[in-house]
Amino acid sequence: MEVKINTKEKFHVITILDENLSANMTADISNKLLPFLQNVVKNIVLKMENVKQIDAPAAETIAQVQQAYYEQSASFVICDLQTDVEAELEKMELLDILNVTPSESEAWDIVQMEEIERELLDGEG
Repeated sequence: MEVKINTKEKFHVITILDENLSANMTADISNKLLPFLQNVVKNIVLKMENVKQIDAPAAETIAQVQQAYYEQSASFVICDLQTDVEAELEKMELLDILNVTPSESEAWDIVQMEEIERELLDGEG
């Protein structure tokens, strides 16, 4: 899986360059995305504007990676889904559990909001 990484202050924007996320890419998806949990800045915005097709195992892997991020108190937001990919995720009943926004700027907003929520929750403990 080919990606472009753009690091911001509070998150990394990872743009998937591949047009097809197939079943044989599941390990690659995990290997590219999970190491960011070791960083000081853990939050991810996953841009999928180039992805035109996604297989169920690849989609399920992305859902598992997202879950791993939230378990580690980090944000994982997907943006710029193509209509066909969004429809496929809906069919797989994954769209409702994935944190998806229409645009990158909205994804940034969600990450910032979740950061504030975590800071407030940490302050209460």
